[in-house]
Amino acid sequence: MQLSEKLSDFEYYLLTEEKSRATTQKYIRDARAFLAFLDGNKLTKEQTLLYKEHITAMYAPASVNSMLVSVNCFLTFIGKADCKVRQLKIQRQIFAREDKELTESEYRRLLKAAKDSRISLVIQTICGTGIRVSELAYITAEAVRLGKAVVNCKNKTRVIFIPVPIQKLLKEYMKKTGITAGQVFVTKSGKPLDRSNIWKEMKALCKKAGVSEKKVFPHNLRHLFARTFYRIEKDIVRLADLLGHSSLSTTRIYTMDSGNSHLRGMEKVCMRLTT
Repeated sequence: MQLSEKLSDFEYYLLTEEKSRATTQKYIRDARAFLAFLDGNKLTKEQTLLYKEHITAMYAPASVNSMLVSVNCFLTFIGKADCKVRQLKIQRQIFAREDKELTESEYRRLLKAAKDSRISLVIQTICGTGIRVSELAYITAEAVRLGKAVVNCKNKTRVIFIPVPIQKLLKEYMKKTGITAGQVFVTKSGKPLDRSNIWKEMKALCKKAGVSEKKVFPHNLRHLFARTFYRIEKDIVRLADLLGHSSLSTTRIYTMDSGNSHLRGMEKVCMRLTT
């Protein structure tokens, strides 16, 4: 059997391992790209190393490692674990990039540009609860009235609290749109709001709000929630629970401040110790 013919079996295996549909599609896409690189050549450790060099020259280290995870999983599945390669070593980032992270003032400019539209409520709901964009489906009329939603995501179940200010906004929206049950954020035809539509609507606000498009996407709202919560509460364990993280190392990434913020703190220390 040709290696390409094993992709369908690999896809079935990933689904039985309870990988999400998006993750499964990514693994298949990465495995297919690897097989295209082989171009019929015999699969050896040397070929995998060449592929690693190939993608390293084309992509950022984090992307390379993500692809290698997929390829290594595929190699293990087909009984070729001896052809697996190590991921790139990446020094842990200690500062957030100011050109990537959304600030509070930029967030408020986006809301001002969005006015009282549906996308404004979507933005405020994500940023006010810290949920993933894929978890918007759990924001139902019943959850809004209860003040919390039970989310099942990535084989984990957690409770998302909906703060009173967000409840108030959503109840007004539900009354206006006539939504009494089920998902709050739906299209005119009643279908769940699509992730791609949310991206497009958010990007459309950038020029009017004077905010770089590089900073405006749903997951950055989750980051802003995390940084703001941590600055106020200083409780990374509780934040990890709210975000649904299994590892505090992941949560630390969300709470990073910019290098300038660290520098200001150091300057305050120096002023105290040198005067």
